[in-house]
Amino acid sequence: MIEAADRWQAVCAVDELVHGTGVCALVAGRQIAVFQVEGQVYALDNFDPGSRANVLSRGLTGDLQNERVVASPIYKHHFSLATGRCIEDPTFSVTAYSTRVVDGQVQIEVPRVTRRVRLVVAGNGMAGMRTVEELLKLGVADRFQITVFGAEPRGNYNRILLSPVLSGEQQADDIMLHRPAWYTRRGITLHSGDPIVEVDRKRRVVRSKSGVVAQYDRLLIATGSDPIVLPLPGKDLPGVVTFRDLDDVNRMLERSGAGRRAVVIGGGLLGLEAAHGLSLRGMHVTVVHLLDTLMERQLDASASALLKAALEKRGIEFRMRAKTQEIAGSERVTGVRFEGGEEIAADLVVMAVGVRPNIELAKKIHLACDRGILVDDTLQTYDPAIYAVGECVQHRRQTFGLVAPLWEQARISAQHIAEIGVSRFSGAINATQLKVSGIEVFSAGDFAEKAERESLVLSDKRRGVYKRIVLEGNKVCGAVLFGDTREAAKLRDLIADRTDIGPIRDQLLFDGAAA
Repeated sequence: MIEAADRWQAVCAVDELVHGTGVCALVAGRQIAVFQVEGQVYALDNFDPGSRANVLSRGLTGDLQNERVVASPIYKHHFSLATGRCIEDPTFSVTAYSTRVVDGQVQIEVPRVTRRVRLVVAGNGMAGMRTVEELLKLGVADRFQITVFGAEPRGNYNRILLSPVLSGEQQADDIMLHRPAWYTRRGITLHSGDPIVEVDRKRRVVRSKSGVVAQYDRLLIATGSDPIVLPLPGKDLPGVVTFRDLDDVNRMLERSGAGRRAVVIGGGLLGLEAAHGLSLRGMHVTVVHLLDTLMERQLDASASALLKAALEKRGIEFRMRAKTQEIAGSERVTGVRFEGGEEIAADLVVMAVGVRPNIELAKKIHLACDRGILVDDTLQTYDPAIYAVGECVQHRRQTFGLVAPLWEQARISAQHIAEIGVSRFSGAINATQLKVSGIEVFSAGDFAEKAERESLVLSDKRRGVYKRIVLEGNKVCGAVLFGDTREAAKLRDLIADRTDIGPIRDQLLFDGAAA
Protein backbone atom coordinates (compact mmCIF):
# COMPACT_ATOMS: atom_id res chain seq x y z
CA MET A 1 0.00 0.00 0.00
CA ILE A 2 1.24 3.52 -0.80
CA GLU A 3 1.61 5.58 2.38
CA ALA A 4 0.49 9.23 2.42
CA ALA A 5 4.08 10.50 2.59
CA ASP A 6 5.07 8.39 -0.41
CA ARG A 7 2.22 9.41 -2.69
CA TRP A 8 4.26 12.16 -4.35
CA GLN A 9 7.02 11.25 -6.78
CA ALA A 10 9.64 13.73 -8.00
CA VAL A 11 10.08 13.59 -11.78
CA CYS A 12 12.31 16.52 -12.76
CA ALA A 13 13.44 20.03 -11.87
CA VAL A 14 10.90 22.68 -12.78
CA ASP A 15 13.66 24.53 -14.68
CA GLU A 16 13.93 21.54 -17.04
CA LEU A 17 10.40 22.10 -18.33
CA VAL A 18 10.21 24.24 -21.47
CA HIS A 19 7.19 26.52 -21.68
CA GLY A 20 4.58 25.17 -24.10
CA THR A 21 6.08 21.70 -24.57
CA GLY A 22 6.08 18.53 -22.52
CA VAL A 23 8.25 15.74 -21.18
CA CYS A 24 7.37 12.13 -20.41
CA ALA A 25 7.85 10.61 -16.95
CA LEU A 26 7.30 7.07 -15.68
CA VAL A 27 5.23 7.20 -12.49
CA ALA A 28 4.02 4.03 -10.77
CA GLY A 29 4.27 2.14 -14.05
CA ARG A 30 2.34 4.75 -16.02
CA GLN A 31 3.70 7.03 -18.73
CA ILE A 32 2.68 10.57 -17.76
CA ALA A 33 3.08 13.72 -19.86
CA VAL A 34 4.22 16.78 -17.85
CA PHE A 35 3.79 20.37 -19.08
CA GLN A 36 4.57 23.87 -17.78
CA VAL A 37 2.38 26.72 -19.06
CA GLU A 38 2.73 30.24 -17.62
CA GLY A 39 4.21 28.93 -14.37
CA GLN A 40 1.59 26.22 -13.83
CA VAL A 41 2.58 22.52 -14.04
CA TYR A 42 0.13 19.97 -15.48
CA ALA A 43 0.24 16.17 -15.80
CA LEU A 44 -1.83 13.88 -18.05
CA ASP A 45 -1.65 10.28 -19.19
CA ASN A 46 0.79 10.16 -22.08
CA PHE A 47 -1.40 7.62 -23.91
CA ASP A 48 -3.38 9.20 -26.77
CA PRO A 49 -6.55 7.12 -27.30
CA GLY A 50 -7.03 8.44 -30.82
CA SER A 51 -3.68 7.29 -32.20
CA ARG A 52 -3.22 4.48 -29.63
CA ALA A 53 0.31 5.71 -28.95
CA ASN A 54 2.15 7.28 -26.01
CA VAL A 55 2.66 10.67 -27.66
CA LEU A 56 0.84 13.42 -25.75
CA SER A 57 4.10 14.71 -24.24
CA ARG A 58 5.12 15.67 -27.79
CA GLY A 59 2.02 17.81 -28.32
CA LEU A 60 1.93 21.60 -28.38
CA THR A 61 -0.02 23.58 -25.79
CA GLY A 62 -2.36 26.50 -26.34
CA ASP A 63 -5.79 27.91 -25.56
CA LEU A 64 -9.03 26.53 -26.97
CA GLN A 65 -12.57 27.34 -25.84
CA ASN A 66 -11.16 29.23 -22.83
CA GLU A 67 -9.18 26.20 -21.69
CA ARG A 68 -5.47 25.47 -21.69
CA VAL A 69 -5.06 22.39 -23.89
CA VAL A 70 -2.46 20.15 -25.46
CA ALA A 71 -2.92 19.04 -29.08
CA SER A 72 -2.20 15.41 -29.91
CA PRO A 73 0.67 15.37 -32.43
CA ILE A 74 -0.95 12.51 -34.37
CA TYR A 75 -4.73 12.42 -34.02
CA LYS A 76 -5.33 16.19 -33.68
CA HIS A 77 -7.57 15.95 -30.68
CA HIS A 78 -7.18 18.57 -27.94
CA PHE A 79 -7.07 17.66 -24.25
CA SER A 80 -7.65 19.99 -21.32
CA LEU A 81 -4.46 20.25 -19.28
CA ALA A 82 -6.43 20.71 -16.08
CA THR A 83 -8.98 17.89 -16.41
CA GLY A 84 -7.86 15.62 -19.28
CA ARG A 85 -11.18 16.20 -21.08
CA CYS A 86 -11.05 15.74 -24.85
CA ILE A 87 -12.55 18.88 -26.35
CA GLU A 88 -13.74 17.21 -29.58
CA ASP A 89 -15.03 13.93 -28.07
CA PRO A 90 -15.34 13.47 -24.28
CA THR A 91 -15.25 9.66 -24.72
CA PHE A 92 -11.56 10.07 -25.65
CA SER A 93 -10.68 11.87 -22.40
CA VAL A 94 -7.52 10.96 -20.45
CA THR A 95 -6.61 10.99 -16.76
CA ALA A 96 -5.20 14.17 -15.18
CA TYR A 97 -2.90 14.00 -12.13
CA SER A 98 -2.23 16.39 -9.26
CA THR A 99 1.12 18.19 -9.35
CA ARG A 100 3.18 20.38 -7.02
CA VAL A 101 6.62 21.99 -6.94
CA VAL A 102 8.76 21.40 -3.82
CA ASP A 103 12.30 22.83 -3.55
CA GLY A 104 12.36 23.35 -7.30
CA GLN A 105 11.35 19.76 -8.06
CA VAL A 106 8.15 18.84 -9.89
CA GLN A 107 6.22 16.17 -8.03
CA ILE A 108 3.27 14.12 -9.25
CA GLU A 109 0.77 12.38 -7.00
CA VAL A 110 1.12 8.64 -7.45
CA PRO A 111 -2.19 6.84 -8.22
CA ARG A 112 -3.42 5.07 -5.11
CA VAL A 113 -2.87 1.33 -5.48
CA THR A 114 -3.26 -0.98 -2.49
CA ARG A 115 -2.49 -4.21 -4.37
CA ARG A 116 -2.26 -5.57 -7.88
CA VAL A 117 -5.50 -6.11 -9.76
CA ARG A 118 -6.20 -9.82 -10.20
CA LEU A 119 -7.14 -10.44 -13.83
CA VAL A 120 -8.27 -13.95 -14.74
CA VAL A 121 -8.63 -14.86 -18.42
CA ALA A 122 -10.94 -17.73 -19.40
CA GLY A 123 -9.53 -18.81 -22.74
CA ASN A 124 -6.01 -18.90 -24.15
CA GLY A 125 -6.96 -18.14 -27.75
CA MET A 126 -6.18 -15.27 -30.07
CA ALA A 127 -8.73 -12.75 -28.77
CA GLY A 128 -8.00 -13.27 -25.08
CA MET A 129 -4.25 -13.12 -25.46
CA ARG A 130 -4.44 -10.13 -27.78
CA THR A 131 -6.28 -8.36 -24.95
CA VAL A 132 -3.45 -9.25 -22.56
CA GLU A 133 -0.94 -7.95 -25.11
CA GLU A 134 -2.85 -4.67 -25.40
CA LEU A 135 -2.88 -4.39 -21.61
CA LEU A 136 0.89 -4.82 -21.51
CA LYS A 137 1.31 -2.13 -24.20
CA LEU A 138 -0.47 0.38 -21.96
CA GLY A 139 2.46 0.24 -19.53
CA VAL A 140 0.33 -0.95 -16.61
CA ALA A 141 1.58 -4.53 -16.38
CA ASP A 142 2.93 -4.06 -12.86
CA ARG A 143 -0.57 -3.17 -11.67
CA PHE A 144 -1.95 -6.58 -12.68
CA GLN A 145 -1.61 -10.16 -11.54
CA ILE A 146 -2.67 -12.12 -14.63
CA THR A 147 -3.78 -15.76 -14.66
CA VAL A 148 -4.81 -17.52 -17.88
CA PHE A 149 -6.77 -20.76 -18.16
CA GLY A 150 -6.88 -22.50 -21.56
CA ALA A 151 -8.62 -25.64 -22.77
CA GLU A 152 -5.85 -26.68 -25.17
CA PRO A 153 -2.64 -28.25 -23.79
CA ARG A 154 -0.29 -25.69 -25.38
CA GLY A 155 0.45 -22.01 -25.72
CA ASN A 156 -1.47 -19.63 -27.94
CA TYR A 157 -1.30 -20.04 -31.72
CA ASN A 158 -2.64 -18.40 -34.87
CA ARG A 159 -5.81 -20.32 -35.66
CA ILE A 160 -6.09 -18.53 -39.02
CA LEU A 161 -3.03 -20.45 -40.24
CA LEU A 162 -4.39 -23.94 -39.58
CA SER A 163 -4.97 -24.39 -43.32
CA PRO A 164 -1.26 -24.02 -44.25
CA VAL A 165 -0.41 -26.50 -41.48
CA LEU A 166 -2.95 -28.96 -42.89
CA SER A 167 -1.57 -28.55 -46.42
CA GLY A 168 2.05 -28.94 -45.28
CA GLU A 169 3.03 -25.39 -46.26
CA GLN A 170 3.80 -24.63 -42.59
CA GLN A 171 4.47 -26.57 -39.41
CA ALA A 172 2.56 -26.30 -36.15
CA ASP A 173 5.55 -24.63 -34.51
CA ASP A 174 5.50 -21.91 -37.18
CA ILE A 175 2.09 -20.61 -36.13
CA MET A 176 2.73 -20.34 -32.38
CA LEU A 177 2.12 -16.79 -31.08
CA HIS A 178 2.90 -17.23 -27.39
CA ARG A 179 4.93 -20.16 -26.16
CA PRO A 180 4.92 -21.05 -22.43
CA ALA A 181 8.18 -19.13 -21.90
CA TRP A 182 6.44 -15.92 -23.08
CA TYR A 183 4.01 -16.12 -20.16
CA THR A 184 6.77 -16.90 -17.66
CA ARG A 185 8.91 -13.93 -18.71
CA ARG A 186 5.99 -11.57 -18.12
CA GLY A 187 4.94 -13.03 -14.80
CA ILE A 188 1.71 -14.46 -16.23
CA THR A 189 0.45 -17.73 -14.77
CA LEU A 190 -0.72 -20.14 -17.49
CA HIS A 191 -2.89 -23.20 -16.81
CA SER A 192 -2.96 -24.93 -20.20
CA GLY A 193 -5.26 -27.87 -20.83
CA ASP A 194 -7.29 -26.79 -17.81
CA PRO A 195 -10.36 -24.67 -18.64
CA ILE A 196 -12.48 -22.82 -16.10
CA VAL A 197 -15.63 -24.78 -15.27
CA GLU A 198 -17.10 -22.79 -12.37
CA VAL A 199 -17.33 -19.10 -11.43
CA ASP A 200 -18.64 -17.76 -8.12
CA ARG A 201 -19.59 -14.23 -9.15
CA LYS A 202 -20.47 -13.17 -5.61
CA ARG A 203 -17.10 -14.18 -4.15
CA ARG A 204 -15.26 -13.53 -7.46
CA VAL A 205 -13.61 -16.93 -7.54
CA VAL A 206 -13.05 -19.33 -10.45
CA ARG A 207 -12.36 -23.07 -10.37
CA SER A 208 -10.74 -25.00 -13.22
CA LYS A 209 -11.42 -28.52 -14.43
CA SER A 210 -8.46 -29.86 -12.43
CA GLY A 211 -9.56 -28.02 -9.28
CA VAL A 212 -7.30 -24.95 -9.42
CA VAL A 213 -8.96 -22.02 -7.60
CA ALA A 214 -8.18 -18.38 -8.38
CA GLN A 215 -9.68 -15.12 -7.18
CA TYR A 216 -10.33 -12.25 -9.57
CA ASP A 217 -11.07 -8.56 -9.55
CA ARG A 218 -11.68 -8.65 -13.30
CA LEU A 219 -12.63 -11.73 -15.31
CA LEU A 220 -12.16 -11.77 -19.08
CA ILE A 221 -14.14 -14.47 -20.91
CA ALA A 222 -12.63 -15.37 -24.28
CA THR A 223 -13.95 -18.89 -24.85
CA GLY A 224 -14.22 -18.53 -28.63
CA SER A 225 -16.56 -20.71 -30.64
CA ASP A 226 -17.30 -24.39 -31.14
CA PRO A 227 -17.66 -26.23 -34.46
CA ILE A 228 -21.16 -27.34 -35.36
CA VAL A 229 -21.51 -31.13 -35.58
CA LEU A 230 -24.46 -32.36 -37.62
CA PRO A 231 -26.59 -34.89 -35.68
CA LEU A 232 -26.09 -37.62 -38.28
CA PRO A 233 -25.93 -41.36 -37.68
CA GLY A 234 -22.23 -42.28 -37.60
CA LYS A 235 -20.99 -38.83 -36.51
CA ASP A 236 -18.95 -40.40 -33.69
CA LEU A 237 -17.10 -42.91 -35.88
CA PRO A 238 -13.29 -42.74 -35.93
CA GLY A 239 -12.32 -40.71 -38.97
CA VAL A 240 -15.06 -38.10 -38.58
CA VAL A 241 -13.51 -34.80 -37.49
CA THR A 242 -14.18 -31.07 -37.33
CA PHE A 243 -11.74 -28.37 -38.45
CA ARG A 244 -11.21 -26.00 -35.56
CA ASP A 245 -7.88 -26.53 -33.78
CA LEU A 246 -4.47 -28.17 -34.00
CA ASP A 247 -5.81 -31.43 -32.58
CA ASP A 248 -8.31 -31.57 -35.47
CA VAL A 249 -5.47 -30.98 -37.94
CA ASN A 250 -3.43 -33.79 -36.36
CA ARG A 251 -6.40 -36.15 -36.60
CA MET A 252 -6.82 -35.29 -40.29
CA LEU A 253 -3.13 -35.81 -40.97
CA GLU A 254 -3.27 -39.27 -39.37
CA ARG A 255 -5.80 -40.34 -41.99
CA SER A 256 -4.46 -38.38 -44.94
CA GLY A 257 -2.27 -39.81 -47.67
CA ALA A 258 -1.98 -40.17 -51.42
CA GLY A 259 -4.89 -42.06 -52.93
CA ARG A 260 -7.10 -41.91 -49.87
CA ARG A 261 -10.55 -40.34 -50.06
CA ALA A 262 -11.81 -37.41 -48.03
CA VAL A 263 -15.31 -35.96 -47.93
CA VAL A 264 -15.72 -32.41 -46.65
CA ILE A 265 -19.26 -31.56 -45.59
CA GLY A 266 -19.73 -27.81 -46.05
CA GLY A 267 -18.87 -25.49 -48.92
CA GLY A 268 -18.16 -22.45 -46.78
CA LEU A 269 -14.84 -20.78 -46.06
CA LEU A 270 -13.53 -23.41 -43.61
CA GLY A 271 -14.72 -26.32 -45.73
CA LEU A 272 -12.95 -25.08 -48.85
CA GLU A 273 -9.74 -24.41 -46.93
CA ALA A 274 -9.88 -27.94 -45.51
CA ALA A 275 -10.53 -29.39 -48.96
CA HIS A 276 -7.62 -27.48 -50.46
CA GLY A 277 -5.24 -28.58 -47.69
CA LEU A 278 -6.19 -32.26 -47.95
CA SER A 279 -5.92 -32.12 -51.73
CA LEU A 280 -2.32 -30.88 -51.42
CA ARG A 281 -1.69 -33.90 -49.18
CA GLY A 282 -2.57 -36.12 -52.15
CA MET A 283 -6.08 -37.08 -51.11
CA HIS A 284 -9.03 -37.37 -53.49
CA VAL A 285 -11.40 -34.74 -52.06
CA THR A 286 -15.15 -34.31 -52.54
CA VAL A 287 -16.94 -31.26 -51.12
CA VAL A 288 -20.59 -31.84 -50.24
CA HIS A 289 -22.72 -28.73 -50.04
CA LEU A 290 -26.43 -28.34 -49.28
CA LEU A 291 -26.89 -25.32 -51.58
CA ASP A 292 -25.95 -24.61 -55.19
CA THR A 293 -23.65 -21.67 -54.30
CA LEU A 294 -20.29 -22.02 -52.52
CA MET A 295 -19.59 -19.57 -49.70
CA GLU A 296 -23.15 -18.30 -50.11
CA ARG A 297 -22.79 -15.84 -47.24
CA GLN A 298 -19.75 -14.19 -48.81
CA LEU A 299 -20.17 -14.63 -52.59
CA ASP A 300 -22.82 -14.11 -55.21
CA ALA A 301 -23.67 -16.79 -57.79
CA SER A 302 -21.21 -15.54 -60.43
CA ALA A 303 -18.21 -15.42 -58.11
CA SER A 304 -19.18 -18.78 -56.63
CA ALA A 305 -19.23 -20.39 -60.08
CA LEU A 306 -15.76 -19.04 -60.85
CA LEU A 307 -14.45 -20.31 -57.52
CA LYS A 308 -15.94 -23.75 -58.08
CA ALA A 309 -14.38 -23.97 -61.54
CA ALA A 310 -10.97 -22.91 -60.20
CA LEU A 311 -11.06 -25.55 -57.46
CA GLU A 312 -12.23 -28.24 -59.87
CA LYS A 313 -9.14 -27.54 -61.98
CA ARG A 314 -7.14 -28.42 -58.88
CA GLY A 315 -8.80 -31.82 -58.67
CA ILE A 316 -11.47 -31.13 -56.04
CA GLU A 317 -14.90 -32.59 -56.81
CA PHE A 318 -18.23 -31.14 -55.72
CA ARG A 319 -21.65 -32.51 -54.90
CA MET A 320 -23.95 -29.49 -54.84
CA ARG A 321 -27.49 -29.48 -53.45
CA ALA A 322 -26.63 -32.74 -51.71
CA LYS A 323 -28.02 -33.52 -48.28
CA THR A 324 -26.03 -35.96 -46.17
CA GLN A 325 -28.26 -38.55 -44.53
CA GLU A 326 -25.73 -40.83 -42.82
CA ILE A 327 -22.04 -41.41 -42.29
CA ALA A 328 -21.42 -45.05 -43.14
CA GLY A 329 -19.15 -47.46 -41.30
CA SER A 330 -18.99 -49.79 -38.32
CA GLU A 331 -15.57 -49.60 -36.65
CA ARG A 332 -14.46 -46.57 -38.68
CA VAL A 333 -15.86 -44.30 -41.36
CA THR A 334 -16.15 -45.88 -44.81
CA GLY A 335 -18.38 -43.47 -46.70
CA VAL A 336 -21.10 -40.84 -46.82
CA ARG A 337 -24.69 -41.65 -47.79
CA PHE A 338 -27.02 -39.03 -49.27
CA GLU A 339 -30.76 -38.70 -49.35
CA GLY A 340 -31.92 -40.95 -52.16
CA GLY A 341 -29.48 -43.72 -51.24
CA GLU A 342 -26.34 -42.72 -53.18
CA GLU A 343 -23.10 -43.35 -51.28
CA ILE A 344 -19.51 -42.26 -51.89
CA ALA A 345 -16.46 -43.82 -50.26
CA ALA A 346 -14.46 -41.95 -47.62
CA ASP A 347 -11.49 -42.66 -45.37
CA LEU A 348 -11.96 -39.27 -43.71
CA VAL A 349 -15.01 -37.05 -43.22
CA VAL A 350 -14.54 -33.42 -42.23
CA MET A 351 -17.54 -31.53 -40.86
CA ALA A 352 -17.12 -27.85 -41.70
CA VAL A 353 -20.67 -26.57 -41.56
CA GLY A 354 -20.04 -23.57 -39.32
CA VAL A 355 -19.34 -22.53 -35.74
CA ARG A 356 -21.38 -21.17 -32.86
CA PRO A 357 -20.22 -18.96 -29.96
CA ASN A 358 -19.08 -20.95 -26.94
CA ILE A 359 -21.31 -19.50 -24.22
CA GLU A 360 -21.53 -22.59 -22.02
CA LEU A 361 -19.58 -21.05 -19.13
CA ALA A 362 -21.39 -17.71 -19.40
CA LYS A 363 -24.82 -19.37 -19.33
CA LYS A 364 -23.78 -21.55 -16.41
CA ILE A 365 -22.99 -18.46 -14.32
CA HIS A 366 -26.17 -16.69 -15.48
CA LEU A 367 -24.64 -13.94 -17.58
CA ALA A 368 -27.03 -12.43 -20.12
CA CYS A 369 -26.67 -14.32 -23.42
CA ASP A 370 -28.44 -14.57 -26.74
CA ARG A 371 -26.50 -16.19 -29.57
CA GLY A 372 -23.37 -14.92 -27.82
CA ILE A 373 -22.47 -13.28 -24.50
CA LEU A 374 -24.13 -9.87 -24.53
CA VAL A 375 -21.63 -7.01 -24.14
CA ASP A 376 -21.83 -3.21 -24.29
CA ASP A 377 -19.57 -0.82 -26.22
CA THR A 378 -16.77 -1.33 -23.67
CA LEU A 379 -16.99 -5.15 -24.00
CA GLN A 380 -18.37 -5.32 -20.47
CA THR A 381 -21.03 -7.93 -19.69
CA TYR A 382 -24.04 -7.38 -17.45
CA ASP A 383 -21.68 -8.13 -14.53
CA PRO A 384 -19.40 -5.05 -14.27
CA ALA A 385 -16.48 -7.21 -13.08
CA ILE A 386 -16.64 -9.44 -16.18
CA TYR A 387 -15.62 -8.57 -19.74
CA ALA A 388 -15.83 -10.74 -22.85
CA VAL A 389 -14.09 -10.61 -26.23
CA GLY A 390 -13.84 -12.66 -29.39
CA GLU A 391 -16.09 -15.12 -31.13
CA CYS A 392 -18.07 -15.80 -27.94
CA VAL A 393 -19.57 -12.29 -27.73
CA GLN A 394 -22.62 -10.64 -29.23
CA HIS A 395 -22.62 -6.88 -29.64
CA ARG A 396 -25.61 -5.00 -31.04
CA ARG A 397 -27.06 -8.26 -32.41
CA GLN A 398 -23.81 -9.08 -34.23
CA THR A 399 -21.37 -11.93 -33.60
CA PHE A 400 -17.80 -11.95 -34.93
CA GLY A 401 -15.49 -14.42 -36.60
CA LEU A 402 -12.95 -12.19 -38.34
CA VAL A 403 -9.64 -10.96 -36.98
CA ALA A 404 -10.04 -7.20 -37.44
CA PRO A 405 -13.05 -6.73 -35.10
CA LEU A 406 -11.51 -9.12 -32.55
CA TRP A 407 -8.34 -7.01 -32.45
CA GLU A 408 -10.44 -3.88 -31.98
CA GLN A 409 -12.36 -5.56 -29.15
CA ALA A 410 -9.06 -6.51 -27.50
CA ARG A 411 -7.71 -2.95 -27.69
CA ILE A 412 -10.85 -1.36 -26.27
CA SER A 413 -11.47 -3.91 -23.51
CA ALA A 414 -7.83 -3.65 -22.38
CA GLN A 415 -8.22 0.10 -21.92
CA HIS A 416 -11.32 -0.33 -19.78
CA ILE A 417 -9.87 -3.19 -17.74
CA ALA A 418 -6.89 -0.88 -17.05
CA GLU A 419 -9.38 1.83 -15.98
CA ILE A 420 -8.17 4.28 -18.60
CA GLY A 421 -10.98 3.41 -20.99
CA VAL A 422 -11.92 6.07 -23.50
CA SER A 423 -12.82 4.22 -26.71
CA ARG A 424 -16.02 2.45 -27.69
CA PHE A 425 -16.59 -0.59 -29.89
CA SER A 426 -19.09 0.14 -32.64
CA GLY A 427 -19.18 -3.15 -34.54
CA ALA A 428 -17.52 -4.18 -37.77
CA ILE A 429 -17.94 -4.51 -41.51
CA ASN A 430 -18.19 -8.14 -42.65
CA ALA A 431 -15.20 -8.78 -44.91
CA THR A 432 -13.82 -12.11 -46.10
CA GLN A 433 -10.70 -13.16 -47.98
CA LEU A 434 -10.22 -16.79 -48.98
CA LYS A 435 -6.79 -18.19 -48.04
CA VAL A 436 -6.23 -20.59 -50.96
CA SER A 437 -2.92 -20.04 -52.73
CA GLY A 438 -3.35 -18.76 -56.26
CA ILE A 439 -7.06 -17.96 -55.89
CA GLU A 440 -7.96 -14.39 -54.99
CA VAL A 441 -11.42 -13.97 -53.47
CA PHE A 442 -12.74 -11.03 -51.43
CA SER A 443 -16.14 -9.84 -50.28
CA ALA A 444 -17.30 -7.12 -47.91
CA GLY A 445 -20.49 -5.50 -46.71
CA ASP A 446 -24.00 -6.25 -47.89
CA PHE A 447 -24.19 -7.10 -51.59
CA ALA A 448 -27.73 -8.50 -51.70
CA GLU A 449 -29.88 -7.26 -54.56
CA LYS A 450 -32.58 -4.74 -53.56
CA ALA A 451 -34.81 -2.38 -55.50
CA GLU A 452 -33.01 0.73 -54.27
CA ARG A 453 -29.56 -0.62 -55.17
CA GLU A 454 -27.54 -0.85 -58.36
CA SER A 455 -24.53 -2.96 -59.24
CA LEU A 456 -21.39 -2.04 -61.17
CA VAL A 457 -20.06 -5.24 -62.75
CA LEU A 458 -16.87 -6.17 -64.57
CA SER A 459 -16.69 -9.75 -65.88
CA ASP A 460 -13.77 -11.15 -67.85
CA LYS A 461 -14.11 -14.95 -67.94
CA ARG A 462 -11.00 -15.40 -70.08
CA ARG A 463 -8.83 -13.75 -67.43
CA GLY A 464 -10.87 -15.22 -64.60
CA VAL A 465 -11.73 -11.79 -63.20
CA TYR A 466 -15.09 -10.78 -61.76
CA LYS A 467 -15.92 -7.61 -59.84
CA ARG A 468 -19.28 -6.49 -58.53
CA ILE A 469 -19.67 -3.29 -56.52
CA VAL A 470 -23.10 -2.59 -55.02
CA LEU A 471 -24.19 1.02 -54.58
CA GLU A 472 -26.98 2.48 -52.50
CA GLY A 473 -27.54 6.22 -52.46
CA ASN A 474 -24.22 6.89 -54.21
CA LYS A 475 -22.37 4.97 -51.50
CA VAL A 476 -20.74 1.55 -51.61
CA CYS A 477 -22.63 -0.92 -49.42
CA GLY A 478 -21.07 -4.16 -50.66
CA ALA A 479 -18.46 -5.66 -52.97
CA VAL A 480 -17.45 -9.05 -54.39
CA LEU A 481 -14.08 -9.55 -56.10
CA PHE A 482 -12.67 -12.66 -57.77
CA GLY A 483 -9.32 -12.98 -59.52
CA ASP A 484 -8.22 -9.39 -58.79
CA THR A 485 -8.42 -8.17 -55.20
CA ARG A 486 -5.97 -5.28 -55.35
CA GLU A 487 -8.70 -2.77 -54.52
CA ALA A 488 -10.05 -4.76 -51.54
CA ALA A 489 -8.68 -2.43 -48.86
CA LYS A 490 -10.00 0.67 -50.62
CA LEU A 491 -13.47 -0.82 -51.03
CA ARG A 492 -13.53 -1.91 -47.40
CA ASP A 493 -12.76 1.66 -46.34
CA LEU A 494 -15.41 3.10 -48.68
CA ILE A 495 -18.01 0.80 -47.13
CA ALA A 496 -16.94 1.53 -43.55
CA ASP A 497 -16.73 5.31 -44.04
CA ARG A 498 -19.88 5.53 -46.20
CA THR A 499 -17.99 7.77 -48.59
CA ASP A 500 -19.82 9.59 -51.37
CA ILE A 501 -18.27 7.98 -54.44
CA GLY A 502 -19.70 10.37 -57.02
CA PRO A 503 -16.31 11.79 -58.08
CA ILE A 504 -14.72 8.33 -58.46
CA ARG A 505 -17.69 6.26 -59.62
CA ASP A 506 -16.13 5.60 -63.06
CA GLN A 507 -12.93 4.31 -61.45
CA LEU A 508 -14.37 1.89 -58.90
CA LEU A 509 -14.05 -1.24 -61.05
CA PHE A 510 -10.40 -0.58 -61.90
CA ASP A 511 -7.21 -0.52 -59.86
CA GLY A 512 -5.37 2.78 -59.49
CA ALA A 513 -2.94 2.18 -62.37
CA ALA A 514 -5.67 1.15 -64.81
CA ALA A 515 -7.89 4.08 -63.82
